[in-house]
Amino acid sequence: MTSSATPTSFDALVLGAGIAGLQSALDLADQGFSVAVVERQPSIGGAMIGLSKVFPTLDCASCITTPKMAAVAHHPNITAFTYTELLSLRRNGRRFTARLRHKARYVNEDDCIGCRQCEYACPVEVRDDFEGEMGARRAAYIPFTNAIPQLALIDAENCILCGRCVRACPTDAITLDQEPREEDVDAGTVIVATGWELTPIDAKAEYGKGSITNVLSPLQMERLLAPHGPYGGVLRPSDGKAPESIAYVQCAGSRDRTLGVPYCSRVCCMYAIKQAMLLSGALPMADITIYYMDIRAFGKGYEEFYRSAKAMGIEFVKGKVARLRENPDQSVTVRVERIDQAGQVEERQHDVVVLSLGLAPGEDLTALLGLPTGDDGFVDVPHPKDAPCHTSAEGIFVAGTATGPKDIVDTIVEAGAAAAEASAYLRAANGGPSTSSETTAASDTSVTSTAHDTTEVSAS
Repeated sequence: MTSSATPTSFDALVLGAGIAGLQSALDLADQGFSVAVVERQPSIGGAMIGLSKVFPTLDCASCITTPKMAAVAHHPNITAFTYTELLSLRRNGRRFTARLRHKARYVNEDDCIGCRQCEYACPVEVRDDFEGEMGARRAAYIPFTNAIPQLALIDAENCILCGRCVRACPTDAITLDQEPREEDVDAGTVIVATGWELTPIDAKAEYGKGSITNVLSPLQMERLLAPHGPYGGVLRPSDGKAPESIAYVQCAGSRDRTLGVPYCSRVCCMYAIKQAMLLSGALPMADITIYYMDIRAFGKGYEEFYRSAKAMGIEFVKGKVARLRENPDQSVTVRVERIDQAGQVEERQHDVVVLSLGLAPGEDLTALLGLPTGDDGFVDVPHPKDAPCHTSAEGIFVAGTATGPKDIVDTIVEAGAAAAEASAYLRAANGGPSTSSETTAASDTSVTSTAHDTTEVSAS
């Protein structure tokens, strides 16, 4: 929640604070426009802040994302509304009115100092969503170490109302009777950067419908590979054993009409190869296999990245995985039809299997904003070749994976393009920024320059 001094009228409203939303907000704010960023999660940063490294450079994902998060948090022209949902958006002449719902943190944002004393005092432990439910957090918690803002919140579903957090808080910030609050925010233009979500891991009965303990999603493997991950290393969830054999099943959530996802998600081949290379370094004695139908290495340096993985000894098996089966020792048997061997069927056993799930739309934008979507559920762009950020609604622009699956490089480029289109729209409508802080923004380049120097780093 925000204090009464928080402004409610802005030049631009950015929906989503992942890498696309952060980039768009910074580009507009640096031109002197006032920007409101709305993020439904308790922290900005999106999915990228949870990744280990990015491909094909294998740079640290957090090292790229955290400076952008800090730049947004400290920019004088940006107001971030975290843990906030967009309820509706309506046109008001040439401007827009957004109805926002600030969810209850049960912590007063103005008083919380991020000391984590409430978290240390809380006796309740639950599965941590940020760690792919492989780690634990308290019912009173800060989302993750480098979360922005560093504000605690109370998990009301698991809180037992013992009062220990209240007694431990040095600033009396805990407010267990706090209620959600709604307000209207006015903006001249809107950038939609609502991101993506993984296709469900439990969608296919042939792959265990999510019931096989050592069958993981790619985001779970990202957390295992992260230096600050839940186990402090790559261990299989069932028993804490360091796996000796790891397999990837490609197209486990894409190119499959039975799942309603007939399209290619573009990044799956590359993130699987990236993770396989990182696993090869973390577990030098492990056998790593990638079962694939096609390798789609479409970007700059991606083919070389793929060839480097093969040279490292990672095995690529061209075949379609028909079934996964859990064994009594909790290993996983993979039944595969070999495409490269005239349809020969064979079974192999692995300690851990990772399903390369696809990317699905993060929001139903037809229901939320009235924007038309394609058959795949992503926002329909009327002129994708010459105006990839324009929607069918005047003044509403789109960036990143809201229009379809793409890697981080393309997402950042498109976010900059959306900011440029929004800037041109605002200048045509109003003649320029409504704020007078262009000089302030210019003097703050020491904060934002680090964030903008990363646009050539590839995706994950």
